[in-house]
Amino acid sequence: MTSLYGLTRPFLFALDAEKAHGLGLKAIEAAYRTGLNPLLATRPAPLPTRVFGIDFPNPVGLAAGMDKNGEHIDALAALGFGFIEVGTTTPRPQAGNPRPRMFRLPTHEAVINRLGFNNGGVDALLANVARARFNGVLGINIGRNKDTPNERATDDYLLCLDKVYAAASYVTVNISSPNTQGLRDLQEEDALRRFIGTLRERQEQLAARHRVRKPMLLKIAPDLSDAELDAIAQVLLAARIDGVICTNTTIDRAPVAGHPLAAEAGGLSGKPLFSKSTAVLRGMAQRLDGKVPLVGVGGILSGADAAAKIDAGASLVQFYSGMVFRGPALIGESVAAIRARRERAAK
Repeated sequence: MTSLYGLTRPFLFALDAEKAHGLGLKAIEAAYRTGLNPLLATRPAPLPTRVFGIDFPNPVGLAAGMDKNGEHIDALAALGFGFIEVGTTTPRPQAGNPRPRMFRLPTHEAVINRLGFNNGGVDALLANVARARFNGVLGINIGRNKDTPNERATDDYLLCLDKVYAAASYVTVNISSPNTQGLRDLQEEDALRRFIGTLRERQEQLAARHRVRKPMLLKIAPDLSDAELDAIAQVLLAARIDGVICTNTTIDRAPVAGHPLAAEAGGLSGKPLFSKSTAVLRGMAQRLDGKVPLVGVGGILSGADAAAKIDAGASLVQFYSGMVFRGPALIGESVAAIRARRERAAK
């Protein structure tokens, strides 16, 4: 039987990618408010998973970027995700980069975006979070404003961390987007050591103040050399980070070489990202040796892809572009594949 998403996808794909994104979210919201969301997806049976001290109803989550301002938390959660991550949010509102800034490559099941942390600012996000009824696991992804120089980037992250701490189940620190100039420089070893050390200190202060400790995760890029991964792993082990998300989008265009849109600037996501992001995930799993939990994201378009991320060392998985090409059915399919993997492992 053709799903509701299968019927609407040709219409959405006929639109500009960013317009389709906004319309798709409105459609999910409308289905939720009218009780029609079961037509979009069947909620999977629970698959309890405990990671960094949090109990997740299932290990399949929504990656940051789809709901930057936290405007659709309840509707997205109703589709069956085990956790929702909103953002990236910044201290002040910003428009992001000029349009067009999002491009679909259907033949490659890929998306290129250079949105540039377009969002309404952290206060607007928190107002939306406060209105949501959702009481599940909510990650909040934080970044810096475009016009904040890297030497003052820590101030932006500290401000966001202070503000979102009480509302978040966990906080993701995003220094790996390719669409904010210079942001990825914060992944360099010495800069990262100072940066993470400062944020970890504030995290513990906030834990004491709020009398509850919220995990802090770092989201890294897929375009890192082995030497860079070695250095990052050492810094994160020393800092005792709670978790790592592997990975953000890639600036590599080799997987889509020859496509008319391949030269568009921005981060490439979707199927072409799978191999590279999974290699980084596997490499970090080896380097961190079970001491830091990992979240696998990048190129998940099937249940088999989700299970492969678990095989590579992830405890949880996330996707966003997979929703574009597969729709909400991918949630249940991914949970089922991970469940089957667990059952095989238990025999």
